[in-house]
Amino acid sequence: MAPRRSAADTAEADRSRLQEMGYKQELKRGLTLASNAAFSFSIIAVLMGVTATYNTGLRYGGPVSMTLGWLVVSFFNGCVALSMAEICSAYPTSGGLYYWSAKLAGKNWAPFASWITGWFNIVGQWAGTTSVDFSLAQLIQVIILLGTGDANGGGYLASKYVVLAIYALILFLHGLINNLPIHCLSWFGHLGAFWNITGILVLAILIPAVAKERASVGFIFTHFNTDNGMGIHSKVYILAVGLLMSQYSVLGYDASAHMTEETKNADRSGPIGIITAVALSSIFGWIYLVALTSVVIDIPYLLSPDNDAGGNAIAQALYSTFRLRFGSGAGAVACLVVIAVAMFLCGLASITSNSRMGYAFSRDGAMPFSHVWYRVSKHEVPLNMVWLSVIVAFVMALTSLGSQVAYQAMASIATIGLYISYALPIFFRVTTSRKSFIPGPFHLGRYGVIVGWTAVLWVAFVTVLFSLPVAYPVAKDDFNYTPVAVGGVLLLSVGSWVFHARFWFKGPIINVEM
Repeated sequence: MAPRRSAADTAEADRSRLQEMGYKQELKRGLTLASNAAFSFSIIAVLMGVTATYNTGLRYGGPVSMTLGWLVVSFFNGCVALSMAEICSAYPTSGGLYYWSAKLAGKNWAPFASWITGWFNIVGQWAGTTSVDFSLAQLIQVIILLGTGDANGGGYLASKYVVLAIYALILFLHGLINNLPIHCLSWFGHLGAFWNITGILVLAILIPAVAKERASVGFIFTHFNTDNGMGIHSKVYILAVGLLMSQYSVLGYDASAHMTEETKNADRSGPIGIITAVALSSIFGWIYLVALTSVVIDIPYLLSPDNDAGGNAIAQALYSTFRLRFGSGAGAVACLVVIAVAMFLCGLASITSNSRMGYAFSRDGAMPFSHVWYRVSKHEVPLNMVWLSVIVAFVMALTSLGSQVAYQAMASIATIGLYISYALPIFFRVTTSRKSFIPGPFHLGRYGVIVGWTAVLWVAFVTVLFSLPVAYPVAKDDFNYTPVAVGGVLLLSVGSWVFHARFWFKGPIINVEM
């Protein structure tokens, strides 16, 4: 057995590996493997993802599309995570995906591949933060509603302007906390991981135990809901759309890559952090889904905008369960507060990841005013990039004032944008760099190409899936803005490349003497 390296040897190895990739050590390395994995696990936050999109899964296919569909999606997401982990081990840098694309696409295509990957990743991250924090603001709206008497009992339903104000406050708090040094943020990452695991286990035991009426095992795993009220009748189509809930719920694990320049033993801790976060999220997310679905009795009522929770299916299911048992919905409100805390910690970790990606992208001169966003504070934190991420996320949510449907496209932009940025370096790994790829300490061996192609094809399938109409006939109130939004990102990134960036952007910039 090889002797364990000392802390000094590990630090020197990390610094040397970073210099080999062309960068000097500017961020403080204070994260362990557990801390790195905790950040990704906190961002994935299945308590948040499942809660925010449960209505979609329940409407399109119901229990079977969620409980069994989750297992299908988990398998393919696992392939994506394994492929990303292999590349992360070879190139452990905060730039992550766009740096990987530059190194794997080949000399002629490296700048363009890096540019497109980077912009899909950063926009996807910003949209992800918007989706998480706005979902939290909406959940707070529901908590206030149920805490003051429910929608049918005179409860207070906050206006869209109040929800936006709550959202702005959440973003501001996340910005303030992200001013702290990395060892403090590491504590929040651990708290997020602990809260998600503990919260899921408590809710998974509590919800079925409190329920007087529970769904049968057959219902939970085999019931197919075709009564979606959206004019879609094809079971295959319904099931496919229902998978989107599971896909959205496991997202953001590229955070482990973006935190590698602050992680000790990065070429091992980064990839293992990715895999650990995805594996734990898949397991605990499924447990949470099964527990929730065990109290689904009346699907049409749970989805009705006229129910006590204003149309929020999970809130209504919990509210009915506790009120039937105790005559009061206070227990349901407490459960929702547990979920809200998980969402808050998820949004906090999202801003942390956003800022590190933006810092790296600016270091390579890819963002407007890069010299501003590239600066770090006395605590070695990319402070300007933290606040830019906060501002961009707030601006993105302004679409909610005009159209809730247009705002909902943010979740799709986050999902598709991030997964496209995940798939691009994997695609280059299995094509242009199939024979030249030099793996790091963690690698898939001869299975790397097979797993990689599986990941790429799955992302291509999901991208098409997210772009399909979700109702027939298509009307402005239920129009799927996803292809428009994602197409806009593609058009702007390619357009800016053709007319401007191709003349000066050469990919990752070396800032050390080689």
